[in-house]
Amino acid sequence: MTDTTAINACVEHYYESLRTSDPEGVRAVFHENARITGYLPDGLHQMTVEEFAGFVAAQQPSPEANGEPRMLEILSCDIAGHTASVRLRESYLGMTFLDTFAMLQIDGAWTIYNKLFHVES
Repeated sequence: MTDTTAINACVEHYYESLRTSDPEGVRAVFHENARITGYLPDGLHQMTVEEFAGFVAAQQPSPEANGEPRMLEILSCDIAGHTASVRLRESYLGMTFLDTFAMLQIDGAWTIYNKLFHVES
């Protein structure tokens, strides 16, 4: 599997975890020390992986069960050795997010080390 394919699979797993409100899926794709940081309409939010996993789990019924449309677009992926920067756009909870992931390859597996997010609409 190429690095690009592995990174895309990690991003897909991340998005499916959001769509199905799966906290274990969230924990699986993020590095344990990752931070999730960005702006929602009410201001700046900063979360640990555990806080983000809890937020995702609390979305019940899940976005998928609610029939929310699926939209995930990987805009760019720049790989430098065992690091990568990925920019993506996704729909989640009625909003369109523009995310920037800093990713690391550890023991052959790609993981999200940091997520910066911005709500486009």
